[in-house]
Amino acid sequence: MSEQQHAPQAEKVIPLTEPPKEGEGEKGPSKSALKKAAKEKEKAEKAAARKAAEEAQKKEAEANDISKNDYGELALFGSTVSSIPASTEVPWIELEELPEIFESSSGAEESGGPHVVITTTVKNARIQSASLAFLVLQHGYETIQGVVAKSETLSKQMVKFVGSIPSQSVVRAHVLVKKPKDPVKSCTIENLEVHIKKLFIVSKADSQLPLQVEDAERPLPLEGQEAQTDEEGGRPVVGLSTRLNNRVLDLRASQNLAIFDIMDGVERLFKEFLQARGFRNRHTPKLIGAASEGGANAFEVKYFEEKAFLAQSPQLYKQMLIASGIQRVMEVGPVFRAENSNTARHLTEFTGLDLEMEIKEHYHEAITLLEELMLYIFNGLKERYKRETDLLRKDYHVDEFKLPEAGKVPRLNFAEGIAMLREDGIEIADFEDLSTPHEKRLGALVLKKYGTDFYVLDKFPLAVRPFYTMPSNYNPEDPNSGYSNSYDFFMRGQEIMSGAQRIHQAEFLAKRMREHVTPVDPESPGLKHYVNAFKYGCREHAGGGIGLERIVMLWLGVPNIRLASLFPRDPGRLEP
Repeated sequence: MSEQQHAPQAEKVIPLTEPPKEGEGEKGPSKSALKKAAKEKEKAEKAAARKAAEEAQKKEAEANDISKNDYGELALFGSTVSSIPASTEVPWIELEELPEIFESSSGAEESGGPHVVITTTVKNARIQSASLAFLVLQHGYETIQGVVAKSETLSKQMVKFVGSIPSQSVVRAHVLVKKPKDPVKSCTIENLEVHIKKLFIVSKADSQLPLQVEDAERPLPLEGQEAQTDEEGGRPVVGLSTRLNNRVLDLRASQNLAIFDIMDGVERLFKEFLQARGFRNRHTPKLIGAASEGGANAFEVKYFEEKAFLAQSPQLYKQMLIASGIQRVMEVGPVFRAENSNTARHLTEFTGLDLEMEIKEHYHEAITLLEELMLYIFNGLKERYKRETDLLRKDYHVDEFKLPEAGKVPRLNFAEGIAMLREDGIEIADFEDLSTPHEKRLGALVLKKYGTDFYVLDKFPLAVRPFYTMPSNYNPEDPNSGYSNSYDFFMRGQEIMSGAQRIHQAEFLAKRMREHVTPVDPESPGLKHYVNAFKYGCREHAGGGIGLERIVMLWLGVPNIRLASLFPRDPGRLEP
């Protein structure tokens, strides 16, 4: 027997296999599974073919797009040459200049129309059809209709692109200025429209904005009511907090543009009037060593290894400037008040319009000048800012601000104001400071009696005024009793300015500081230089501080002072 015959038999190996899948027998996939796989393959092949065809069609359309070089998104400015330069034959024009240049010109009636380049914002865009789209373009207060229509030189692709631009995108365009067949009532520029020949996006806005500019163009709802419904459109009315959280978008509303143009106007008129009368503009420190008017209403800040305060007013420095020999001084600058007042008329940072002046015979010289100043501002706003004023008052249904004649501003003593309130049934003590409801009620009584929204209240109780206020009849036995040579100015029953004759003698000033209702130490590091300024001789003087935001708020009749502050600061808001 051979060796091979005696070798042991190899063990038979049975391969391990998975059980047949559903639809498969022992011989492989079933007919139904094969059919299903074939259908899936056919479906995928068709989808791939369709995609390839679409891509080919798109490339062919792009290749045949007669406007392909006339629209799109611009590269970052400075990184490359703009693809839409204006030649010497095509002038750059601001949108708001179009009516002045072309509305009375026959050029806009020509078949071609004047050709200009504009940079503007797309307020909205809509596609009317595959061959026509409309835009509303905006710059400042002005809006104009833009038209993009398919033609031999303008493609459907361009119509679709332009009509799909997100709202608030900034664009640059070559346009023809034309007269529309009918006035465009939906735009401020009704008798002109622009026909777009080239358009490029300078900066594309997000398609989902946190706030629509149209929301900011509607009147503000009552405080604390975020969710309301617009009576006309049925859209939710956006509340103040949402608007302030998205302030950049909010400020694009023409109403807000008007508010801050008026604010600029008030400051301009303030300076015009005072500079013409010999006032010199100065800027005083806003970091000080001690609270300028005492009390706890000053913001404390860390100043290296010491503490400092934000100035509650430029008051001390205005007086020191008078002591330095300047007879009349003014300042426009920030004022900080650490008052936890969450009302519609208080801010923790506002803009102060301050002035101080020498007086020769009586502190009423200052009151008279201040009355003339305010009337100059009011009449200047009426003459120069009528459009802006009317825009806001129309939205908020506010009556025109009623002014007295020059030289006839009602000037009431504090005691007279108290008497008027008592006659109206209000219980109030002789020397009680006026609350906000008292002020508003007295304003209504003055309007009824004198026919004006502007008046002065003079001779306030000494106890409610700062330590530097000159007493009217000083009583050393009861040093905080009686009245003072101080005054407040009011608009629509709300205080806009506080002022007084100041103490100009160092010894008496130090005495008043120590004996005041809220005593302060005249030898403290932050105040001793102020007191010492009057040891070198100082003219008698008086002045006042006016809240810029309050003037704007009350002139227009808007319901909240935060609307009159670019980026308002209050006890609950430090941003944006």
